[in-house]
Amino acid sequence: MFKGIAKIFSKQNKDLRKRVYFTLFCLGFFAMGIGITIPWANLNTVYTSLPFLEIFNLMSGGGLKSFSIFGMGVSPYITASIITQLLQMDIIPYFKELKEQGYVGRQKINKITRYLGIIIAFIQAYVISIFYLNSNSAMDMLKISLVMTAGTAFLLWMGDQISQKGIGNGQSLLIMAGILMSMPTVFTSAFNTFIHGSFEAGLGITLFILFVLSYVLIIVGIIWIQLAERRIPIQYSNRTTSAYGAQQSFLPIKINSAGVMPVIFASVLTTIPATIVQLTKNEAAIKFVNDYIVYTSPVGFLIYIILIFVFGYFYTFLSMNPDEMSKNLNKNGGYIPGVRPGEDTSKYISKSLSKLTMLGSVFLVILAGLPVVLSLVTKLDSNITIGGTGILIVVGVAIETYKQIESSLTARSYAARKKRFR
Repeated sequence: MFKGIAKIFSKQNKDLRKRVYFTLFCLGFFAMGIGITIPWANLNTVYTSLPFLEIFNLMSGGGLKSFSIFGMGVSPYITASIITQLLQMDIIPYFKELKEQGYVGRQKINKITRYLGIIIAFIQAYVISIFYLNSNSAMDMLKISLVMTAGTAFLLWMGDQISQKGIGNGQSLLIMAGILMSMPTVFTSAFNTFIHGSFEAGLGITLFILFVLSYVLIIVGIIWIQLAERRIPIQYSNRTTSAYGAQQSFLPIKINSAGVMPVIFASVLTTIPATIVQLTKNEAAIKFVNDYIVYTSPVGFLIYIILIFVFGYFYTFLSMNPDEMSKNLNKNGGYIPGVRPGEDTSKYISKSLSKLTMLGSVFLVILAGLPVVLSLVTKLDSNITIGGTGILIVVGVAIETYKQIESSLTARSYAARKKRFR
């Protein structure tokens, strides 16, 4: 890993180094914007605790609680992504047609998702402003909503720039940066709760050590899940076994092909009902959601686990379509030994993908559930609970970004060797 980082700063990889610098500059600009509070927001009236919005506050680096210009972060885009991906499941024929159009269709879906994300950002910002800035005038709240919406639109544009001119997925890196900025607060709150809270000195220290160890276990576990894969052997009709140094071709399928997206989707989806009822000020509805929907409650935790499984399968089969994989193999003259091309190959890949997704989702549930279970036992604050989900997202995004850097370095090294031997 350290050798790979050292290669980035070598003279041969000047363009890659510029990409890394550009990405760091954008993330630094995002961090600076989080610290800028909107002028019309009267912070004396801001609600100090946001238990049902903590996941959004975490993703924005704490900017939502302080009403910063980037306070909404890219979370409205995540909500819009969930909506558009659900609409592709033959709910609206137009979205299904776009999905089947390939690259052009995906571009149109991405464009719709961005516009929908901006609309959702304005609605969320305006509603939050109404309920948390009651002393402000209607015009001030409209200005605040427009500034926060403009901040989200700018972050979506900057995320695209990172994806095109930098390293990694722009939106994912912005989420990761926001979570990293919130992590010191999470660990400080946990330390104060365990050491300076109502626990006895020895018990508090033991629980804090267990809390830190659970985070270490999450990091190790997600690294293992992200890197583990099953390799299905592939043979090509136009190649002999002895060709290309007798190297065997494989179809790699990850244990967790969906990455951390199921956790993000499940976290956001369990937050939406809590957000709606909290804003209605209906005490009975708030109590019901807090007792049965929010994933810090026993029933809500069960729903959270189920949603991770559902989104795990949904996102995996959406990104890795067995029928398309079978068609691509057939086009290139490839086949799986012992399996007939066509429908049998599609079923074989689907069955393998289903088994691996089940295993990956189980591990994902264990890792995402560790901090939640610990908080249910010790009655920790909601921001500490969600910190476990945050570290899961951070590690997953970091691994994907590092793998992209590594593949870029490998491609450049291969091109340099090829040029040398000409």
